[in-house]
Amino acid sequence: MTKNFAMLPVIVLLTLLTAPIIIMYVYLVLDTFSNTPPGALFPTSFTLEHWRFLVDPSIAGNVWIPTLNSLIFASCCTVIVLTISSTGGYALSRLNMPFRSFFLGGLMVLHAFPAVTLLIGIFLILNFSGLYNTLTGIVLVKAALTLPLGVWIMKGFYDAVPWEIEMAGVQDGASRFTVWRRLVLPQIRPGFVALGAFAFLEGWGEYLLPRVLAPSADFRVLSVFLATLSGPDTANYDFSLFQAVGLFYTLPVLLLFLIFQNRLMNIFNGGTKG
Repeated sequence: MTKNFAMLPVIVLLTLLTAPIIIMYVYLVLDTFSNTPPGALFPTSFTLEHWRFLVDPSIAGNVWIPTLNSLIFASCCTVIVLTISSTGGYALSRLNMPFRSFFLGGLMVLHAFPAVTLLIGIFLILNFSGLYNTLTGIVLVKAALTLPLGVWIMKGFYDAVPWEIEMAGVQDGASRFTVWRRLVLPQIRPGFVALGAFAFLEGWGEYLLPRVLAPSADFRVLSVFLATLSGPDTANYDFSLFQAVGLFYTLPVLLLFLIFQNRLMNIFNGGTKG
């Protein structure tokens, strides 16, 4: 009882600090389902007019094509990151590789570079390889930029798995691949799932790479589609429509966070052995 009472000031302080953010999001949701006259504090009527873009392409264009592009983009990035990170992290954790420490340090250096500083080089490579203005090109670039952190995270989870589990499988005659797939991989499943959710959210929220490296409308993702709603004249665009599309864009993020929030918060707890 005393402990709960001691936490009361902290809870009150955190509530006061987060109250403006909570109020802002409440008004965001209310505005997408209501009409509020200019200058009014509260909405005056309920409406679904702002969500008609889901069924009427004439309002803002076909939102489902960018949504499908975003889903493909994020899903492909997730598959690539999980496949390479789960195998690369295992190799760095278990195999006696030459220059292993140097390679681990290089991973962190690669992750430290912001994507915007690499855009010119990436553009030249994609243009030379014929992957510029393609969905495949931006998938490969985004996956490559996420891989250093993914490999590092998976290595940390593998470091926490006891060697005895692998040795028992090898002594029973199983191959190294079978031991990894059937014995080791289930042990790091929380990290595997957390990295998958993290990679998907990274791909879903990406704006810069699709906007610059795939400017064609055929490969427009939902983040770029949302940015184009404002148009060149930012004074006369439909702000309620913009809010509704933005809320639609954030729904998968909120859903994934609610499902995987515990694992996402513990993604860096897998270990940091070098």
